[in-house]
Amino acid sequence: MPDDSKPQLVARAAAVLRAIATLEPEGGSTAGIARAAGLARPTAHRLLSALAEQGLVDRDKRSARWTLGPELYLLGTLAAARYDITDQAGGVLRRLARDTGESAFLSTRRGDETVCLAAEEGTFPLRSHVLHIGIRFPLGVASAGLAILAHLPDREVDDYLARSDLTGAWGPAHGTAALRSRLAEVRRDGYATNPGLIVEGSWGMAAAVFDRRDEPAWALSLTGVETRFGVLRRRQLGELLLQSAHDLGQSLR
Repeated sequence: MPDDSKPQLVARAAAVLRAIATLEPEGGSTAGIARAAGLARPTAHRLLSALAEQGLVDRDKRSARWTLGPELYLLGTLAAARYDITDQAGGVLRRLARDTGESAFLSTRRGDETVCLAAEEGTFPLRSHVLHIGIRFPLGVASAGLAILAHLPDREVDDYLARSDLTGAWGPAHGTAALRSRLAEVRRDGYATNPGLIVEGSWGMAAAVFDRRDEPAWALSLTGVETRFGVLRRRQLGELLLQSAHDLGQSLR
């Protein structure tokens, strides 16, 4: 294999693994994973077969659906000591869900994306189902990614917006001008609000959690239906999110 093709192969394998992760725990078909990864079906099948040989993916013999494999679990367990904060965040998520009635989530930044790591369901009977564990969004999409992006240095924000086109997948509300306007609001208020831009009527709010280097590495979110996010309550939820994010950040230090 030519040396210049090896990085592309690694990128495709990573895309396949990420596609499977979004389909857990049921897993996905070869065709579905290929679509999610942006690959031709034969290419996806070859990659899946090779990953299965290494234990990185597994395939159910009855349903023929692919899931993440046991080797990934072992590798993830070893990496958890460095990256996993879900244990520390558990109490914070439970308090947020209990005190607000909304569903609470922890997301982490992974490059140009956020990944949802943990969730705590609220008690209010009507819920938003946009967020769930394992789902990924580009920075600037959903409240968690908006909160994290707003707290990055201007140079990083400018670079990200210059090389990213979110309108194709997420609509004109995610154009550069509109996104910059929302980023300015986050910097003014401290917390982010997604007014149903992903799914109509499904709102979310988030606050960034900073690591030991004072960089926005995670975000706490609350999601619910639009009627639960009036102006006055948004202020209350925003203050609660900011305090919870601060408490979690301090505990991680």
